[in-house]
Amino acid sequence: MTSFSISPNPHSLHLTPPIFHPKICATSSSNRRSIITFSYPNSGGDDGATPAESLRRLLRAPGAHLGPACFDALSAKLVHRAGFDFCFTTGFGISASRLGLPDTGLISYGEIVDQGQQITGAVPIPVIGDADNGYGNPMNVKRTVRGYIQAGFAGLILEDQVSPKACGHTQGREVVSREEAIMRIKAAVDARKESGSDIVIVARTDSRQAVSLEESLWRARALGNAGADVLFIDALASKEEMEAFCEVCPQVPKMANMLEGGGKTPILSPNELDDIGYKLVAYPLSLMGVSIRAMQDALLAIKGGRMPPPGSMPSFEELKEILGFNAYYEEEMRYSTKSNKPNSQKGYSSTSNSSYRIQQSTQIDPDKYNQSAQNPNVEVVIPEIFSSRSSFSGIWSRKLRIKITGQDGVERVDVRVPAGFLDGITNVVPALGGINIKELLDDAALEEGGKQLLDFNDTMGDRIQVFLE
Repeated sequence: MTSFSISPNPHSLHLTPPIFHPKICATSSSNRRSIITFSYPNSGGDDGATPAESLRRLLRAPGAHLGPACFDALSAKLVHRAGFDFCFTTGFGISASRLGLPDTGLISYGEIVDQGQQITGAVPIPVIGDADNGYGNPMNVKRTVRGYIQAGFAGLILEDQVSPKACGHTQGREVVSREEAIMRIKAAVDARKESGSDIVIVARTDSRQAVSLEESLWRARALGNAGADVLFIDALASKEEMEAFCEVCPQVPKMANMLEGGGKTPILSPNELDDIGYKLVAYPLSLMGVSIRAMQDALLAIKGGRMPPPGSMPSFEELKEILGFNAYYEEEMRYSTKSNKPNSQKGYSSTSNSSYRIQQSTQIDPDKYNQSAQNPNVEVVIPEIFSSRSSFSGIWSRKLRIKITGQDGVERVDVRVPAGFLDGITNVVPALGGINIKELLDDAALEEGGKQLLDFNDTMGDRIQVFLE
């Protein structure tokens, strides 16, 4: 029932929508499309709403809502910066990033909730936490729910697997009895009520792969009746099975898991998922998967004596902006005094790699100490500069093209740097550091047109070519 409250302004009437909780599940699906939904903008907590309240607004809003899964505070910040309204945590990813181990029940409740607190503290958007199987019996489930509430989660996913549990798309899935699965959700609902919280409870069943489709549909209906806010059957094997699931308890939102890279569930577009009847959509491995591949490529490049391609990573300035350095410096200035006024440049900066360095002398004459404060003794270290009278002076108007082609024929790098900037060459390809590029340039400086200076294979078998243009 919708409640009404009168504001101090007699001309303004506020409608307070009810807190969303599932009703008793109906066996008929004929009324699914006739359910009225209300659209609310996602506040992300900006209006003082709790994370759970923000998530419930999203559940009431029309359409299917997409949520990438993060595994640490940085990946959560990237999700938020990309404009998503919410995100999930992934036990698969947290186990991999925190322990370097598979998602086979090896990571503990304490480790998961600690990681979760770092994630929720890094972003203002609601976060739905992977709570595995509650880490034990119904009493453990109650402790898990209380811990997730304290950690700042907007919701949590509880599954019906036995211990030790594992990723739902891997082999050997086993589930607890129907009775115990239901009791876990009832215990979670009780813990929420006792805590005075409104955390969203997502009930997950893995019985599709462990038992059968019919069993998973029965359990989904029973878990909805037990008080779950969202229902989730993992590893459904076809679009038809997904449609059958969405016909169960039509008034309770459904969650889909789009396991990237070859899971059991077909990958559907957001519009298709919305048409079927899904409300929340998880993408559990995208961030973890591309991170692993990017690190592998970077390590392969470094091992081959070169830097990762310039376009494959953000600049240092971009990294500082993403991590919040600039925001930190701005806030730091608010609390500065004359005695502790922060420097305008902290740590590394775009000028910290300058070839010109000014170093304060370490030899201080005690008799001239007072004078040295006004007239510091400095040593100016100047890099090698080629004489303007030499034949090399014209080389600054020309460019070096550096091209790297992998063994598979794929072009890895194709960049151009000023021909006179020799340091820039070794920054791109450290393997060129042992080659006398200056001598090659001296020989080619007076030649017009392009000329190939180098063509060789590095230790990894990649072809490196250097051209003077």
